[in-house]
Amino acid sequence: MQNDNDRDPDRQNGGGEGGFNWKGIVLLSIALGLFALAIMARSNSSGAVEKSYQAFKEMVAQGKIQIDEKSNPPHVLQIVQRDNSKKQYISGWFEVDEKDVAKNNGEKYARFRTPIILDYAKEDLQKTLDSKGLSIHDQVTEEDAGWATLLTFYLPLLLLIFLLYLLFRHQIRMAGRGAMSFGKSKAKMMALDKNKITFKDVAGVEEAKEEVWEIVEFLKDPKKFQRLGGRIPKGVLMVGSPGTGKTLLARAIAGEADVPFFSISGSDFVEMFVGVGASRVRDMFEQGKKNAPCLIFIDEIDAVGRHRGHGLGGGHDEREQTLNALLVEMDGFDTQEGVIIIAATNRPDVLDPALLRPGRFDRQITVALPDVKGREEILRVHAKKVKIADGVDLAVVARGTPGYSGAELANVINEAALLAARKGLKAITLRELEEARDKVRWGKERRSLAISEKEKENTAYHEAGHAILLCLLENTEPLHKVTIIPRGPSLGSTMWLPEEDKFTNRKNELLDQLVVTMGGRVAEDIVFGDVTNGASGDIRQATGMARKMVCEWGMSDELGMIEYGDHQEHLFLARELSSPRNYSEATAQKIDAEVKKLIDNAYDKAKELIVKHREKLNAIAQGLLEYETLDASHIKEIMEHGELRNPPSSPTPPDLPSEPAPHPEKPAEAAKPDEGELPGGLAPAGA
Repeated sequence: MQNDNDRDPDRQNGGGEGGFNWKGIVLLSIALGLFALAIMARSNSSGAVEKSYQAFKEMVAQGKIQIDEKSNPPHVLQIVQRDNSKKQYISGWFEVDEKDVAKNNGEKYARFRTPIILDYAKEDLQKTLDSKGLSIHDQVTEEDAGWATLLTFYLPLLLLIFLLYLLFRHQIRMAGRGAMSFGKSKAKMMALDKNKITFKDVAGVEEAKEEVWEIVEFLKDPKKFQRLGGRIPKGVLMVGSPGTGKTLLARAIAGEADVPFFSISGSDFVEMFVGVGASRVRDMFEQGKKNAPCLIFIDEIDAVGRHRGHGLGGGHDEREQTLNALLVEMDGFDTQEGVIIIAATNRPDVLDPALLRPGRFDRQITVALPDVKGREEILRVHAKKVKIADGVDLAVVARGTPGYSGAELANVINEAALLAARKGLKAITLRELEEARDKVRWGKERRSLAISEKEKENTAYHEAGHAILLCLLENTEPLHKVTIIPRGPSLGSTMWLPEEDKFTNRKNELLDQLVVTMGGRVAEDIVFGDVTNGASGDIRQATGMARKMVCEWGMSDELGMIEYGDHQEHLFLARELSSPRNYSEATAQKIDAEVKKLIDNAYDKAKELIVKHREKLNAIAQGLLEYETLDASHIKEIMEHGELRNPPSSPTPPDLPSEPAPHPEKPAEAAKPDEGELPGGLAPAGA
């Protein structure tokens, strides 16, 4: 595929769409300059002192009129016709007063002109001139005055109009050419010599790298695969959550494959004009065939490949025309080999089924969130660009960041570098990495937030209720840290850290997690005899989990292993309206009853355990009020001995109220706050 600039020579000359029109600017500047010179010349040609007819008669009577035909130019009286009216001027030279000689550049005589209408003042003028023996020696005719006016004014004006015509004609021609290029593809060729990325720069997605590496090998040595009759996939669809590295993987393919590589966004096909998107698709494939074999990368293909026929009014809109053109070009009646499409999306559920069938996108590659080993590799790749202190084990950071995407891990390294630079350190330590981990996921600590003692006490007991249940229950993840330091929207957080990456959850684990979620509200009720709205996030989390256990995961003894409802996101209103509920009203009441039963049982169990260990709850809350943050070891001491035997260092106030500094004694960590929660939060690290 050749570049757009190569196909449009006018763009290289500064014209066209997106170019600066230097030619037009030069023409306009020349025209304006000539027009200004004409005005100056005309003003200079008429640079005479205006004298009334009465003043002219007085100058004649005083003998101040100067006549000298031998001078150059000759000082004579003349009558000049300036325009097509009957108004004329008497032009000549008069003697300047001695006091005004200096103002006249030292000249004794100055030029004057007097307006006169000869039809009315001819006899009086002749009488005035005869009184001093003067006469009109020269008279410029109307025809001569017209030519002079044409030469001094109208000719530059006509030249200006001609140059403006050339300018506008050039602009109109370029505008027309830009309109005709609406249907041209906006795919850009990757410059492989700049910022070249290879598979060495991609980590944590080994299976995806292995699958796309086959494409690179096929492009380098097609005969290796053709010996057995195999053919390369026509299209590869990379699917994954945001930030998992789909675009980075495509750039690595471009860096490894020694073939033309073009990238385009799905939104580049969408225009307000009907037919433009389909035309761009056809142009993209046409140019791709000219440069075959080649790779074309379409980012965010869901912008153009959404499911057809789900608009409210049906119809055949511009997006569907574009999708139809894409389907035909990928595997239609007149399809040629050599153009491989690589597309990326994080919404495969909205794509049209015809786009996903073999023959178009033959292979779907899932670019999943990295596991603990993949996270460590990603951290090592990004750590090469910064200075890490000796002894920092990135495996520890990897274990503490479950659920983080590659983009978030890159941001962790960058935030740690900024934090270390702000502290004036020479290298990044583990403390900065842990603080950056929490800042990337949950926001910066708000130590300067003014909180009343009453709210702080309520938050402490709320978080203590979560923490004590994490220690008492068997099927929960290990407690990592509890804090009442505000971070993001939460006034406090309880954080647990999974021992390993988990992909499934057992029923007993989910039931215990429901109990832990109830701990904050139960502690408030037991201690204060009243509750706050701070448990809104806990309630939302518990309700969603219980409903999924009943409706999706078949964990209800009453309703059994049946899925109730369509648990896909309804992205089109028409699909939602046309999808009736697949269970009766009586079943809906049973579902609500089962959900309430699970939550009520969890609440009762949480209340029973907290009442039984009320003294330890008080000890944890008092420790939080005094030290703000307690690690798992401190909570374990309280659970075993009823008190803190090795308390942490006392907190210190922030250095700068406008930009509070992190805690100087220990890394300030907090858990993921519940969405919309105020006093308290509960979430696993990195979940």
